[in-house]
Amino acid sequence: MAKKQKTAISPTRAEDYPEWYQQVVRAAELAETSAVRGCMVIRPWGYGVWENIRDGLDGMFKATGHKNAYFPLFIPLSFLEKEAEHVEGFAKECAVVTHHRLEAGPDGGLVPAGELEEPLVVRPTSETIIGATYAKWIQSYRDLPILINQWANVVRWEMRTRLFLRTAEFLWQEGHTAHETREEAWDETLTILDVYKTFAEEYMAVPVLTGEKTAGERFPGADNTFCIEAMMQDRKALQAGTSHFLGQSFAKASNIQYQSREGEVEYAWTTSWGVSTRLIGGLIMVHADDNGMVIPPRLAPSHVAILPIYRKEEEREGVLAFCETLAEQLRAVTYRGRPLGVELDTRDMNAGEKGWSWVKKGIPLTVEVGPRDMAAGSVYVGRRDQERNERYGQPKDEFVAAVPDLLEAIQASLLARARTFMEAHTRDIEAWDDFVAFFTPANADKPEVHGGFAMAHWCDGEACEQKINDELKVTIRCIPTDRAASGEGACIVCGQPSSGRVAFAKSY
Repeated sequence: MAKKQKTAISPTRAEDYPEWYQQVVRAAELAETSAVRGCMVIRPWGYGVWENIRDGLDGMFKATGHKNAYFPLFIPLSFLEKEAEHVEGFAKECAVVTHHRLEAGPDGGLVPAGELEEPLVVRPTSETIIGATYAKWIQSYRDLPILINQWANVVRWEMRTRLFLRTAEFLWQEGHTAHETREEAWDETLTILDVYKTFAEEYMAVPVLTGEKTAGERFPGADNTFCIEAMMQDRKALQAGTSHFLGQSFAKASNIQYQSREGEVEYAWTTSWGVSTRLIGGLIMVHADDNGMVIPPRLAPSHVAILPIYRKEEEREGVLAFCETLAEQLRAVTYRGRPLGVELDTRDMNAGEKGWSWVKKGIPLTVEVGPRDMAAGSVYVGRRDQERNERYGQPKDEFVAAVPDLLEAIQASLLARARTFMEAHTRDIEAWDDFVAFFTPANADKPEVHGGFAMAHWCDGEACEQKINDELKVTIRCIPTDRAASGEGACIVCGQPSSGRVAFAKSY
């Protein structure tokens, strides 16, 4: 009987995927639970990933004409009440401030005092508060378009939480734009959808499906919601970004009016769009393995970890000096417009333990240097997208010169691997029995990894959509933007005519 290979993360993905995820977050030092129920502490390594997500997207937003601003964390309750569908959609998740000070209670503790005239909702999303501001800013068609984004935190009082994927407080960006015409707002919605797709694939190395949400999955109050959907390694879908065409409903609720070119008073057309720290959860579930995190180079907080290795104290000084020179050389190199991030690990600990700590954190490259390497002017290189036994020796200067191309190769290999996985688990399905089998685990008590993206026909009927959700816990992730190209067929549920396939999956 073959000996079971030991992994740095236990349990493995195959043994217990949800627990594997939690262990990767912990081992990679990305985040941890906090003293506040449902909230997380994002640790420096995890926050470094978020900073690179933020900076990459921020540059793309600015390149398309958007500017950053900041709006209040607190939203008057009456603002939410103006858009009925919107408030209904968020009512169960709202945290509400009702008092503005604390006073000593009769038992010596503190009790709320100073009741507010109007309760304030802690920002679950900002359409209404930003809409009230835009109503003041916009008087004429000359004031349009307004293209604004904000980086902020939001609160949605989730009862079942999981680090990065679903927490009561999380970080995000939310774009809010106002336009003169429907066509301009529609184009904005699709432009941002393309920005998100490009970012997911080029920065995150995560292939995605793009399309529109059904009415049942639409953002509350929006006319249309578009999304990018990624496949995780347990074959579930993750909604990784959304772009909403709001039509004029929020403009009417917030009274965002302008004088048109013809002198008439018109309501503006608005959009909103956002991604969050949920993207880090997606990175973990797409790229991490049974040895820990794997971070695409374009998002890595640091690119190279240098590991000095010596057994005797008299070797220490020479090895460290060699490593410091190497670090200086690497920091002078740029990758994708920024200096290489280099970690020189001088911790007093076992060399193997030190190496595995960086493997678990997912740094793209590790470089080991011992006395023999130093004497030969070489380094011992490990790529995180390859197995540990594939490490190789290389002359130091040759390695330094090759690092940008090496990082590009890692970035490309991660995208190719994720794309191959998604394609392998995406199936066209015609019959209901095959559809049920695709989404039914063999072991109901402890479900194994199963399912994926089922591309199947749908009649556009709400009853068929609900039946699939009720019986299989499967939802329509998106109506693909190229749906018509899949051809006409018969609905997977009722057999009625379908204009094309849609993407079904279990999801987070």
